[in-house]
Amino acid sequence: MNHRLLGRTGVRVSPLALGTQNFGNPTSEEDAAKIIHTALDAGINLIDTSNSYNDGESERIIGRTLAQSGRRYETLISTKAHYPTGPGPNERGNSRLHLVQACEESLWRLQTDHIDLFQIHRPSPEIPIDETLSALTDLVRQGKVRYVGTSTMPAWGQMEAVMMSELKGYVRFASEQPPYNLLDRRIENETVPFCQKYEVGLITWSPLAMGILIGRYADDKEYPADSRARLVGSIYADRVTARGIETGNQFLEIASEAGIPAAQLGVLWVKEQPAITAPLIGPRTLDQLTHLLPVLDMTLTDELAAACDKLVPPGSAVANFHNTAPWMKMKIESS
Repeated sequence: MNHRLLGRTGVRVSPLALGTQNFGNPTSEEDAAKIIHTALDAGINLIDTSNSYNDGESERIIGRTLAQSGRRYETLISTKAHYPTGPGPNERGNSRLHLVQACEESLWRLQTDHIDLFQIHRPSPEIPIDETLSALTDLVRQGKVRYVGTSTMPAWGQMEAVMMSELKGYVRFASEQPPYNLLDRRIENETVPFCQKYEVGLITWSPLAMGILIGRYADDKEYPADSRARLVGSIYADRVTARGIETGNQFLEIASEAGIPAAQLGVLWVKEQPAITAPLIGPRTLDQLTHLLPVLDMTLTDELAAACDKLVPPGSAVANFHNTAPWMKMKIESS
């Protein structure tokens, strides 16, 4: 396996990372533990979570599993903070007050003395970036956090953070975690060039476009009973578009003709794009994980890359996976 450097750090990361938003709901703790151990056995060394995933249960499951197995130091743990953790006005956002408290609570749930990568889950435009970076710098100096990163932050916000870090000697963001799949390629316009220029790692989410790329949705108004678009609605349903479904069906044909399962090809396409450190795979079941593990050692041919580019040209989108980013003003038509 060819490990990849995380940005300008010396940390080497497996070319796939394990996403855990399903841990605790719908994936049981027993099944989640099997997924973690199987991923580690296969060489995946980065497990990504958040304090907001199932009210912290994802972190608790990871913490208990690694503590009981003694495999904590085989693992790089990345978690996030930003979203509300309670009803209070200071139990959210990227203020010093909230980030320090959120870090302490994540350490407790994860049963560890440090977090390898502590990420800002979304920007807080109303809070000066120097307050956020100052708090993160203190957490790093205290040994509670090793590296810091962002998620779904615009390139201009990343640039502001780099300059503030240089000016004031704050810790520098090592990574960005944006949505990226064949249906939404907009990070290629600014985020990817920025990350290449300033050596920021890219750990991307939703490589299978919430299952649209593997035929999960047949209609943009009627959703499978166990899908996020049906169970949660709102932001998930908004990502399901007629154009996305049509493109997903065409992608299925490309995968079939190539003799590669669509799920493997969807993840492989992301993994092989410029500047990508690792796409996050978020299996609900052990079978889903084992199905994707061969991608660790697969490569994308020029012919398949060109076929995908014809479906959705570089930098464009047919579904909106940036719909949790208020700064993204470009909208995607539903049909």
